[in-house]
Amino acid sequence: MEEDDLDQETLDISTWDLACQFNNTDHHTELNGTDRLIIRRGQAFTINLYLNSGSYQPGYSQLHITAETGPQPEEQYGTRAVFGLSDEIDDTRWSAAVSSPPGDTVCLSVCAAPDAPIGRYVLTLDGHIQFDFILLFNPWCPRDVVYMDSEEKLAEYVLAQDGIIFRGNAEYPVPIAWYFGQFEEGILDACLRILDMNPKHSRNPGKDCSGRRNVIYVTRVLSAMINSNDRDYGVLEGCWKDTFDGGVSPMSWRGSVQILRTWSSTSCLPVRFGQCWVFAAVACTVSRALGIPCRVVTNFYSAHDTNSNLVIERYLNEKGEIDSSTRDMIWNYHCWVESWMTRSDLPPGFDGWQASDPTPQEKSEGVFCCGPVPVRAIKEGELTFKYDAPFVFAEVNADLVHILKYNDGSTRKIVNDQKVGQKISTKSVGRDEREDITHLYKYPEGSAEERQVFEKANHQNKLHQQQANPGLQITIKLSTGIRKGCDFDVFAIVTNNTEEDKKCRLVFASRAVSYNGVIGRECGFKDLLNVELAPGGGEKVPLRLNYSKYCTNLTEDNLIRLGALLIDYSTKEAMMAMRDIVLDDPEIKIRILGEPKEKRKLAAELTLQNPLPETLQGCCFTIEGANLTGGSSITEKLESPIEPGQEAKVKIYFTPTQSGLRKLVVDFDSDKLGHVRGYKNVIIGK
Repeated sequence: MEEDDLDQETLDISTWDLACQFNNTDHHTELNGTDRLIIRRGQAFTINLYLNSGSYQPGYSQLHITAETGPQPEEQYGTRAVFGLSDEIDDTRWSAAVSSPPGDTVCLSVCAAPDAPIGRYVLTLDGHIQFDFILLFNPWCPRDVVYMDSEEKLAEYVLAQDGIIFRGNAEYPVPIAWYFGQFEEGILDACLRILDMNPKHSRNPGKDCSGRRNVIYVTRVLSAMINSNDRDYGVLEGCWKDTFDGGVSPMSWRGSVQILRTWSSTSCLPVRFGQCWVFAAVACTVSRALGIPCRVVTNFYSAHDTNSNLVIERYLNEKGEIDSSTRDMIWNYHCWVESWMTRSDLPPGFDGWQASDPTPQEKSEGVFCCGPVPVRAIKEGELTFKYDAPFVFAEVNADLVHILKYNDGSTRKIVNDQKVGQKISTKSVGRDEREDITHLYKYPEGSAEERQVFEKANHQNKLHQQQANPGLQITIKLSTGIRKGCDFDVFAIVTNNTEEDKKCRLVFASRAVSYNGVIGRECGFKDLLNVELAPGGGEKVPLRLNYSKYCTNLTEDNLIRLGALLIDYSTKEAMMAMRDIVLDDPEIKIRILGEPKEKRKLAAELTLQNPLPETLQGCCFTIEGANLTGGSSITEKLESPIEPGQEAKVKIYFTPTQSGLRKLVVDFDSDKLGHVRGYKNVIIGK
């Protein structure tokens, strides 16, 4: 071959343009900014090459291209791809084609394989021209395992930078707004850094980067790296104590951005502190940032079954006090995440939502992580399916057994109908309402399918349960409008459905409780040794809860647990009712002043009335919101204390940077109320 022919084959490239604005918009990554190339796998992107001399000749000009990721790129691991020009793009593998007519400007289309590892890449043209780009999962691409075929769902589960997380309890789910902020400055870099800091990467970087082809692998790494229990440079440290020395209360976070930025800027030291909804929300931010459709779910009355026997046993004495030596717990609620993917490693029928849990509870394969496990596998009782199906199955299905220990040492099972795994909740698509997804985890109670699942999962306790119809019944009723700061009554309703007189003991107790089921101090107590019930008769026993008593005992969760224990003297049978009260915080009134438009200064007028019979000190309002507050929070302190019944009122100014529907997340903090939350949906015009 003559030297001239060689010159004609290679392109004499002078400069190039990565067309970041066009490509990022086309790949749904423009909210990350358009100053660098961020693309998704399985979808072509375009680069303009400007030639010094000569022109592109179809079928004659050649281009040698390599794409590499990670510190040890190798073709056999998928971390290095070598390819040339084809006649047209092949979206099943790495490929390139020219889409412009012959001339001195070459429009080059490049497509990453739909199963390429995600992460930072270097693309090299003809061995000497190099540029960087970031490659993400592509839920818009039918060949990608995270493909989701609904624009509405993609807008919610990938693109939405704010959302709603449910706390409170099953009778009273409390929505709080959360600022995910996955496209805010520096967040994508922090998310990629999480992958690089994981211990599997330090042990074998080549293998770890190759593993990033696989969304199951990435999801499992995230579940381990959002918590720091393995001393592995994880993002958050958990704390479930009453005080949060050396950090901040988990209640004080309004979003994930501050957490991820703090972690990234402090040499990956764990941020203090998180609890379940914070771990789940940060995992959701990171998943969405990487292109994995993700949502936060809340399971009310969630079991933490440490010995995997699907039974949570509770021992009570005659005063209704619970023996707290067991590690098995019932959490008032527990949050985890679901990620959307195909599971080609499992039999057909288990694609779709997969549960994974970044809150450190139990070890899995030697590390504090959990999942991903198909939600469908939990529903069907397929406990051998990867990963950690037995633990998640127990969270929604464990049997709760209460046993009464009499003073003489004898024991008796207590009749109690509280069920584990209620009102499993997530935010609705495109709306702020709660979507109940319990049916995705469980068959209807008492159905034949439920029984088959319990047989498959060997859930002996549930299989042998008899529906007892006790002659005595007990329930707890609440008065309406139970707010923090007021005194109120609760009632134990006792009925005798037998045909004989009954003489009973009634213990009616109330105690502060943390959301993870840890019982605190007493808020009101009654022990009636002589309750007489005629056949068919009943009794309504009130218990007064005074603010002066419960105010110092409450945790930041605002929860009081009520328990009513009824003991029949003649048969020694015991019945129990339990109920948790969520004390309502006052409402924050939010008014937006000015016309909401991009880059135009607005004011939020925030008002809160002090509901307590005492003065609030150290009051401040804080606002935060995706594309509203410049990626950080804005705080306004109040100079003077707020007297009982008085209003705290401030104006906080902010300037939106993007048009669209956004949530302004508001927090009010003071010495006696703790963190009060509110939010307002704001539509920002262009």
